[in-house]
Amino acid sequence: QVQVAESGGGLVQAGGSLRLACTASGGTFSDYDMGWFRQYPGTGREFVAAISWSGNYIDYADSVKGRFTVSRDVTKTTMYLHMDNLKFEDTAVYYCNRVRWGAWEALWAAWGQGTQVTVSS
Repeated sequence: QVQVAESGGGLVQAGGSLRLACTASGGTFSDYDMGWFRQYPGTGREFVAAISWSGNYIDYADSVKGRFTVSRDVTKTTMYLHMDNLKFEDTAVYYCNRVRWGAWEALWAAWGQGTQVTVSS
């Protein structure tokens, strides 16, 4: 099964930007719809953004629309989440996973280690 790894998190001031990356090992996710999720301490993961396998369809959670941009490279081996105008409430661990389009559910049982995003107010 494809394994994913997230990177690019860090500490940033409110209003700043970060770019997260999701890369695959043991295969590729070029044929899959992929998504970003985030998890706050003590809660389950919530949907953030998704991009179709073709890159032609994109959707976002209302809380990040207009601030976050999801993309995937032309080889479809890496997916990105560019985050602008970060807010304190964006502080979370961010994960990527294959996504069920429309339901915004993660399809792979295995998750990466995630990448911590911390926004200081």
